[in-house]
Amino acid sequence: MLYFTRWKALAIILTALVVCLCAVPNFFPEATVKTWPKWAQRHLVLGLDLQGGSHILLEVDSNSVKKDKLEQVRDDVRRTLRDAKIVYTGLSVRGDNVEVRITKDTDLPTALSKLRELSQPLGGLLGSNGQRSLEVSDAGGGLIRLTVPPAAITERVRQSVEQSIQIVERRVNELGTVEPLIQRQGADRILVQVPGLQDPTRLKELLGKTAKLDFRMVDSSIPPDQATQGRVPPDSEVLLSAQSPKVPYVVKKEVLVSGADLTDAQPGFDQRSNEPIVSFRFNTSGARKFADATSKNVNLPFAIVLDNEVVSAPVIREPITGGSGQISGSFTVQAANDLSILLRAGALPAPLTIIEERTVGPGLGQDSIEKGELAAYVGSILVIIFMLLTYRLFGLFANIAVAINVAMIFGVLSLLNATLTLPGIAGIVLTVGIAVDSNVLIYERIREEIRGGRTAISAIDAGFKRALSTILDSNITTFIAAAVLFYIGTGPVRGFAVTLGIGIVTTVFTAFTLTRLIVAAWVRWKRPTSVPI
Repeated sequence: MLYFTRWKALAIILTALVVCLCAVPNFFPEATVKTWPKWAQRHLVLGLDLQGGSHILLEVDSNSVKKDKLEQVRDDVRRTLRDAKIVYTGLSVRGDNVEVRITKDTDLPTALSKLRELSQPLGGLLGSNGQRSLEVSDAGGGLIRLTVPPAAITERVRQSVEQSIQIVERRVNELGTVEPLIQRQGADRILVQVPGLQDPTRLKELLGKTAKLDFRMVDSSIPPDQATQGRVPPDSEVLLSAQSPKVPYVVKKEVLVSGADLTDAQPGFDQRSNEPIVSFRFNTSGARKFADATSKNVNLPFAIVLDNEVVSAPVIREPITGGSGQISGSFTVQAANDLSILLRAGALPAPLTIIEERTVGPGLGQDSIEKGELAAYVGSILVIIFMLLTYRLFGLFANIAVAINVAMIFGVLSLLNATLTLPGIAGIVLTVGIAVDSNVLIYERIREEIRGGRTAISAIDAGFKRALSTILDSNITTFIAAAVLFYIGTGPVRGFAVTLGIGIVTTVFTAFTLTRLIVAAWVRWKRPTSVPI
């Protein structure tokens, strides 16, 4: 156990050195670190409780998800029956159902068969206990009722939350913030924590917008003032302008091209008026649909609709076949930039409501850092004194190993670009105790071997060898507990679990390689006849 080949000793030293060097960027100003190569810029990020920032809890609007689902079913029914050339009347959404009346009795069996094809097993290919996304029934008198069961709504909400998390993450990252924490809370909530962001106003504006972009034709068959009096054609609706004063527009419900077909959006300035604009570019499918729509509607106005508001309604002067265009609407520079961020990130599947908001000031964070540092210093100093008084020279060896252990923890955390929170500092302090405990087990075993009559070198060798299983057992069980905390915990609990888990790994490494290497080097140098322990 005390013999190390030259290459093995060199590998241990290099491993410890490289991991410790990963913590070096944390001791330099951020401006200095940014001048270094990319691979050397990895460092610890202070969490919300240490550097302050914004905490926002969002909730997905379940009613909106349900409404969208029912409207989608209605549109699917219309498309299916038209494709099958089945005459129908009274297609509408009533409560949790979509109802349609088949005009000819002879078409009813075919209609039922076609509409039942819209129902799919919940949970994809694996299914979900036989539950389906749609229940189709014959209500009598030619009336077909399609019901969306609660399980299908729940599944749709789950999918909306997962999709919203990705979109929220893209929007927050576009702001250039440092390591935001975005995660699911419960069935329909999303937690957003942005360290270092003291004014969350702009963030809330970005997160609160659905950013659903549509390109539709303006209905010129009726003046807006008549439409506002309730004379709206069935295939159109009245929308207001995004700018004040609010101007009504009669816009067709049919979407020519949706924002889902956008591949890029960038803020810029109009070369003629020098006003802020947003330039956009479609994918291949969107470019084809946009070119087809503009070719068929030359000299007619079309509306650019964002979140059910008309941003602008220009007249199509000529077919737009290049797959790109621009949106103008009396934007400010920041408004154009924010709109481009929203369009690049994509539209939310459902509106998000802010139900909780907290702002942690940097003063509170600094106080947490100071108290955490004080606890770490006091705890470490007491441990160092105890080890020196109890085990003398071997206590010094243990203290060196523990110091390297802590440096390696910070190195691994920096390598992972992990976020350090106050519970994370507690995990590091606890790791110091665990690391010392491993050395205590080894040294006490050495004492027992000496009392049993072994020589100094034999006792040291047996101490390391026989304490191995005990230390591994205790550290493995603690690591399992840390893994469970990480898996089921959230936020600060995960921060504690991460530092504790990394600390356990580095502790086993330092206790059975580094400490043993130091002791082996001392034994080779001194050839002791007694153990100063």
